[in-house]
Amino acid sequence: MTVLDQMMRSVLESLQEGVLIIDSSRNIVYINPEAVRILRLSDEGIIGKDVVKTVPNTRLHIVLQTARPEYDKLQYLGDTVIVTSRMPLFDMAGNILGVAAIFRDITSVQKMAEEVTNLKEIEAQLKAIIDSTHDAISVADEKGRITLVNEEYTRITGLTSEEVVGKPATIDIIDIEEGESYHLMVSKTRQPVLGKRLVVGKTRREVIVDVMPLVVGQSFRGSVGVIHDVTEISSLMHQLVLTRSSLKKTGVRFSFSDIIAASTKMKIALEQAQQVSSTMATVLLRGESGTGKELFAHAIHHSSPRGEGPFIEINCASLDSSLLQYEIFGTVESKPATSEKPIYTGLLKKAQSGTLFLDEISNLDRSTQVKLLGFLQTREYARIGSKTYEKPDVRLIVSTNSHLEAMIEEGTFLRDLYFRLNVVPILIPPLRERMEDLESLVEIIIARFNLEYGKRVRMVTSEVIGLFRQYDWPGNVRELENAVGRAMIKASASDEVLGIDNFDFLIISAHRKESNTFQSSYKGKLNEILGGIERQAIVQYLYKNEGNRERTAKELGISLRSLYYKIKNYRIDHA
Repeated sequence: MTVLDQMMRSVLESLQEGVLIIDSSRNIVYINPEAVRILRLSDEGIIGKDVVKTVPNTRLHIVLQTARPEYDKLQYLGDTVIVTSRMPLFDMAGNILGVAAIFRDITSVQKMAEEVTNLKEIEAQLKAIIDSTHDAISVADEKGRITLVNEEYTRITGLTSEEVVGKPATIDIIDIEEGESYHLMVSKTRQPVLGKRLVVGKTRREVIVDVMPLVVGQSFRGSVGVIHDVTEISSLMHQLVLTRSSLKKTGVRFSFSDIIAASTKMKIALEQAQQVSSTMATVLLRGESGTGKELFAHAIHHSSPRGEGPFIEINCASLDSSLLQYEIFGTVESKPATSEKPIYTGLLKKAQSGTLFLDEISNLDRSTQVKLLGFLQTREYARIGSKTYEKPDVRLIVSTNSHLEAMIEEGTFLRDLYFRLNVVPILIPPLRERMEDLESLVEIIIARFNLEYGKRVRMVTSEVIGLFRQYDWPGNVRELENAVGRAMIKASASDEVLGIDNFDFLIISAHRKESNTFQSSYKGKLNEILGGIERQAIVQYLYKNEGNRERTAKELGISLRSLYYKIKNYRIDHA
């Protein structure tokens, strides 16, 4: 079990809710201690069992078949009543991995509420209890006035106790369609309101709400609202399933499910890669630096018949060209300047029954190109200094960000080798040509860095996405990862949303590049040149002020009406 797997398990096992996950064969792959307690199961021998034969009244197999989530459903287990949500889990390609259930025992909450006979007298004790829970709780009296909220309530809603305690319940937990407080609904009907999904407080966070009547004997004493944020739990469970799936892969970090492809060009590249993965054909991956050529190479190998074999890779730009031939083919002589061993196996031998990935193939020197061409023609080779030929069973994948055709004309790349490598060329588009994938890429990057950096970032603002769309990303996805990672490192541990201020370094870079491009190509009449400079200034100040036009006009020393006119005249987007 990896450290990541242990962390995921530790988090799930510390939850106050029951968590149960089944795989695509409806077998139980995970159950936390709270779920074992609520379901009254033995904690031995559960993993691997059919959920239908193990859990009474379960509907997880139905959700597995329909792939449709079920939120906030009541389930009766003897004298126990639970509220459960069942969610299908998908991989990046849309294939169903399994189903997860989050549930909690509301019987104990009802019993606790019924034992509260005088809210005012035991407020201190009650507050100590509810402050220890991971759910947000608000309590209202029989007249519908808020009397108590816990610390988690403030974190989830953004509303402090001073802002809500003593106020009418209309300030809290409002039904979006009816516009009425759930506390007041319970006050009128004396019936619980369970599993309502809504957005709460200043944070506008999506939550699930239960509001239950406080009844002591035959007397109604108020209501208790429990607000539960399931976003983090759902994310953790999904990542746990993906982690379990990835642990089954041998020596490969990526599969096709890791590739984001909503844009047309990426869909084409992905389809080509999927089609060729089942063959032995040599693949040439082309694209700018940072576009994800290595990711494609891993995915092609993982999906191929030799996916259980080794995946050996080398970046040809990372070594001196004189040493690459020794690395790839091996030698029976001493390896110059780097080793005193009389025999060096070579990467082709190490990749036996698997795949050899040569990244940045354009860096091969002439003699290595000739030897590689010979291997591709005959499927056999001899180590450096040997006359004995070997015939390894190896699939070759290569990549480049260079213009090989121009190199052929210059005489620096063999034409025949090019034709041997160019059997199945796959062009991976730069990020600026696949903006449809941008938001999904940001979401995946944030999730990965949350685990690496111990952060809890949920999203970036729309202004940041606007900035990202304007920037041309010369470093492609790798540069996007670096930008998001840098912003997350700068962010505080409590930050959940990254705004434009977190990416000030990118704004400066983007406008410096735009400015340099403009300055190097002054063309046209003076008023056109001045107009271009004026447009740059307006765009820069709008981003600085997060789109606030009134503040921008003030800082630029012009009227708001004049700013609106210039925005329209210069056709400024994301303003």
